[in-house]
Amino acid sequence: MSRADELSQDEVFEVLKSPRRRYALYYLRREGGESELSDLTEQVAAWENETTPAALSTDQRKRVYISLYQTHLPKLDEANIVEYDRDAGIVRLGDRASDLDIYLGDVSRDEFPWDRYYLALVAASSVLVAAVWLDAPLFGAIPGLLLATLILVVFGVSAVVHFLSYRRSGTVGTPPELHRANGEGN
Repeated sequence: MSRADELSQDEVFEVLKSPRRRYALYYLRREGGESELSDLTEQVAAWENETTPAALSTDQRKRVYISLYQTHLPKLDEANIVEYDRDAGIVRLGDRASDLDIYLGDVSRDEFPWDRYYLALVAASSVLVAAVWLDAPLFGAIPGLLLATLILVVFGVSAVVHFLSYRRSGTVGTPPELHRANGEGN
């Protein structure tokens, strides 16, 4: 995409000034770039009302649906940020959606605390290496190469599991701005 085809700063700010539009974009990014309007509506309404989709009232759903259907999605479609098929009820990220990535940040996932897991794995590995190196009882008989291989296998398997769980996760996290509003994150 050429510089002339990118969104201007004014267009970016106009599009992103509405939390409802931002939430729609977060959700589409999390869902791989495509969603049915009904699913999009439920999640946006849930985020706005700080609840789950199952706990939403009919009025909460309807209010979000109408504004997405009549105002927000057409505006995003007009800017080529989404492709909005009203008849099919499908919304897809458009050609210009990536122009907004820097402004939207990462969409957090509610998931296993991998950072803590890896820190614990490093700590356990360090203790094992120290025990073997210091010839501690029961550990002194373990050959260093066997220990190194074991540690590499554990880290390798962990990395593969982490990668696969990240790629296959259907869990929808919350937008970063909701984490900050609730005192979570940074």
